[in-house]
Amino acid sequence: MKTYRKILIVDDSPTSRMIIQRCFEMIGAEAGEYLYAENGIEGLTIAGDEKEIDLVFSDINMPKMDGKTFIKLLRNKPETANIPVIITSSIADSVAEAELKELSISGYIKKPVSPEKIMHILGGVDVRS
Repeated sequence: MKTYRKILIVDDSPTSRMIIQRCFEMIGAEAGEYLYAENGIEGLTIAGDEKEIDLVFSDINMPKMDGKTFIKLLRNKPETANIPVIITSSIADSVAEAELKELSISGYIKKPVSPEKIMHILGGVDVRS
């Protein structure tokens, strides 16, 4: 399994952030550092300040700035445009999923997040080296 330099988890729920990290660790993936944001505004600030972010997990429904806006703005900056983004959401809507794919997401995991779901998604994610 690949070693990731930094993983950014953007979710307003501390429990969800912890579950994503724990599931990631359970599949044998390693990260040098986990970074956390409670909303898209914090996520953009961290992504702009930090270098070497290899992967982002983002929820859709968050206060202050939702996940869709976060991803659009992330994609508009050359330094963050190519970071793989995996959406984690309780939304089970094919229209919403189609809209997200237009934002060049790398994967979509319907909550609850599990190690198996992360492993499945990561199999198709090309992470920056």
